[in-house]
Amino acid sequence: MTAPTKPPHTSPAEAVAGSPSGDDLHSPVIAWFDEHARDLPWRRPEAGAWGVMVSEFMLQQTPVNRVLPIYEQWLARWPRPADLAKEAPGEAVRAWGRLGYPRRALRLHGAAVAITERHGGDVPTDHGQLLALPGIGEYTAAAVASFAYGQRHAVLDTNVRRVFARAVTGAQYPPNATTAAERRLARALLPDDEGVAARWAAASMELGALICTAKNEGCHHCPIAAQCAWRLAGKPEHEGPPRRAQTYAGTDRQVRGKLLAVLREAHAPVPQARLDRVWHEPVQRARALDGLVSDGLVEPLPGGLYRLPLS
Repeated sequence: MTAPTKPPHTSPAEAVAGSPSGDDLHSPVIAWFDEHARDLPWRRPEAGAWGVMVSEFMLQQTPVNRVLPIYEQWLARWPRPADLAKEAPGEAVRAWGRLGYPRRALRLHGAAVAITERHGGDVPTDHGQLLALPGIGEYTAAAVASFAYGQRHAVLDTNVRRVFARAVTGAQYPPNATTAAERRLARALLPDDEGVAARWAAASMELGALICTAKNEGCHHCPIAAQCAWRLAGKPEHEGPPRRAQTYAGTDRQVRGKLLAVLREAHAPVPQARLDRVWHEPVQRARALDGLVSDGLVEPLPGGLYRLPLS
């Protein structure tokens, strides 16, 4: 007896012509979002475009529950880009706390300075102008234009890419890096109406965050389970390169975090000897400190002193 063959995956390029189509997905996903969307501060009208931008920087590779308290403190202290632009970049690093990937704080500070200097302190509405801001990439520009200004853009974060991979192409996971085929598929799935497209962007992202998760997906709660190509194919396992879980303990990232924690808590330059106490291995500690200096997160001073950057 011949063994059954696995149903072939549909490539992102081929998926547009297949099923389900965008029309099959928009209404049920948006209806689900209308009922189940989380009440998050950056989704409220009072957040404005600056609140949306701050949230997008903070949420990169960081879960919502860790972002919420820092976000609230940040907006209370710096409610407009000009408020942040007046401060030293080191203050942005200090306020970033333990969110991780602190270069995002420097990039957000740089964007605030550019917004103040180029756009009178208002986050620009034009997608091209957003993309021209320092620290703003393809995803963030599309997210701010869509979520803050209701524009029609394909917003492709990890959650959206996973939803599209499963629902449309029949793959368990998207590629490790966003491909041109994924971008074409995302554009093809965009509703024609600008307002609906913005709602679809937020709804498909929330679906990936809450239901179509990387592990333990909740298909029984999914509004498009009946159309999902991956589910209908019997949920074939991922066939691409192995997906490596990120490690933290013992890495340079952990050492950098410990060094930055000392500098964040100090309001005067810190001597080398105090930094030496945070990690037992001198070579790794020196490498981590050199990396922080190279990234502009730490400023070395004469006499073996260090501080958060002032300029």
